[in-house]
Amino acid sequence: MTRVIAIPLFPEFQLLDMSGPLTAFDYARQIVPDAYRIELVSAQGGAVASSSGVSVATERPGRDAPDTVLIPGGQGVHAYAASEEGLALVRSLAAQARRTTSVCTGAFMLAAAGLLERRRVTTHWRHAARLQAAYPALLVDPDKIFIADGPVWSSAGVSAGIDLALALIDQDLGLEVSRTVARDMVVYHRRPGGQTQFSALLDLEPASDRIRNVLRFAREHLQEPLPVERLAEVARLSPRQFARAFLAETGQTPAKAVERLRAEVARPAVEDSKAQLECIAREVGFGDPERMRQAFIRAFGQPPQALRRAAQAQVPPYLFAQESD
Repeated sequence: MTRVIAIPLFPEFQLLDMSGPLTAFDYARQIVPDAYRIELVSAQGGAVASSSGVSVATERPGRDAPDTVLIPGGQGVHAYAASEEGLALVRSLAAQARRTTSVCTGAFMLAAAGLLERRRVTTHWRHAARLQAAYPALLVDPDKIFIADGPVWSSAGVSAGIDLALALIDQDLGLEVSRTVARDMVVYHRRPGGQTQFSALLDLEPASDRIRNVLRFAREHLQEPLPVERLAEVARLSPRQFARAFLAETGQTPAKAVERLRAEVARPAVEDSKAQLECIAREVGFGDPERMRQAFIRAFGQPPQALRRAAQAQVPPYLFAQESD
C-alpha cells in the first residue's frame, strides 16, 4: 500500500520543516518500495518561495486522498492561516486524511482551520505562548518535541519535524524501518532527553569557554562524584573563585546545575524503560532513588513514578504523553 503524504506549501514557509520530514519518508521508501508518495501541493500549483528564497515546485492536490497531511511552519504561516484559500485547502486535505500533522508554527494553521479544538498540541517553545493566547481552548505544551493526540500530531521547531516523521514511519512500517532511517540520516532515533525541547546545557548559557567546558565535563561524567573541588580543577580556578564565577554566569550553583543535568539524563530512562528506579539513579550519579525523586520534583514538578506512569500509559510508546497524571 502506498501512503500519500500531502505537504501544502505557502509563501515564506520554512524549508527545513518540509525537507526534513520529506527526506525521512524518502529514506523509508528506499527500504520499503512504494511505502510513500510525496505530494507538494498548493491551491493554485506552481513554484512557492520559502523564507530562505528557495522556490519549490508544487501541484494542485491530486485525486488520491492523502494518508497524511503535514503542515510546515514559517514566517508566512500567519498570513496563510488568515487566507480563505489556505484554510479551504488544509480543511479539504485533512477531511480526507488518516492523520494531520504540523511542524513548528504549522500548528497555527491547524488551529485556524479548527482542527485542534481541545486537543493537546506543541509548537516551537518560542511561539507556544502566542498559540495559547490566540486559541485558549487548546492544551499547548511547550516542552514536548512532538505530541500525538488522536489523528492530530504536532511537533516543535524545525529539526523536530524529523523526530515526528520517524515516529510516523515507526507507526506505519515498524521499529526496524524507522531505526534504519534514523541511522541512514545520522540522527537519533529517539533523542537523548526524550520528549523535552529544553536542555539544561542550553538553559544555563554560560558566557565563558571555561564554564562551558565544565558543563561538558559534568555531562560526560555524571556517574562519578562531581563536587565543587573537582569541577574547579576543570575550570582551573580555586573552588571559591569557581563557585562565584559559575553562579555569576549561569544563575545557579554548581550543585544545582549538576542535579538538573542528572535529572535530564535520567528522564528518558524513567519514561521509556522498565529499569528499576534505583538502577537509573545509580547510573546517572544520584546514588539513591530518593535523591532522584527530589531532583525530579524540582526539575519537572513530578516524581519519577508519576512520569513513568504517564509515559507508559501511552500505546505505542513513541506517542509521547497525551495525558498527564
